[in-house]
Amino acid sequence: MTAIIDYDAGNIKSVEKAFLSMGEEAVITRDREVILGADRVILPGVGSFGDAMEKLHAYGLVEVIHEVVRRGTPFLGICLGLQLLFERSDESDGVPGLGLLPGEILKIPDTPGLKIPHIGWNSLRFPNRGRLFEGIQVDAYVYFVHSYYLKAADEGIVTATTEYGTLIHASVEKDNIFACQFHPEKSSEVGLQILKNFIGISKKQGTEE
Repeated sequence: MTAIIDYDAGNIKSVEKAFLSMGEEAVITRDREVILGADRVILPGVGSFGDAMEKLHAYGLVEVIHEVVRRGTPFLGICLGLQLLFERSDESDGVPGLGLLPGEILKIPDTPGLKIPHIGWNSLRFPNRGRLFEGIQVDAYVYFVHSYYLKAADEGIVTATTEYGTLIHASVEKDNIFACQFHPEKSSEVGLQILKNFIGISKKQGTEE
């Protein structure tokens, strides 16, 4: 079962629909026991970094997320969910993130001819091909909606990049933590393959245990 963390962020239902379309059980929840008992956990969402951290604290979800990661449960952050995993964001100065991974979230620089927010399809490169991208071709296109981007402190965890006015760390992987700045649930067949890969990781992990 996939637990999709509910903290009043946007775009959560589309993630649920993607999993249901693949025949996978998914539940949107903020219940601690349901989240901790899940086979895999997803932190999706669009919205403000500061507002999101406030809601995660208000619902008691910060410690739950840390516990999920400590237990080794496969964990996937999507869009804002990726950004929250890191230490800080230009969007909400002075608001600490979850701090699960080292790095910061920066504003996409103004570039002639490029609109911000970045909304649309961009191709991916794989500096360190992670498990999410097995079977995905270089330069595959995925769908982005964001004004801020990740600059990871450890480039060794960066599994995909894209270019939009700057080099964007578009996906990361470290141990049981995975995250995508883009929206796999809105990225057609490529995105569904990425989600299937994530499901496969958690199912394989379950058999190993």
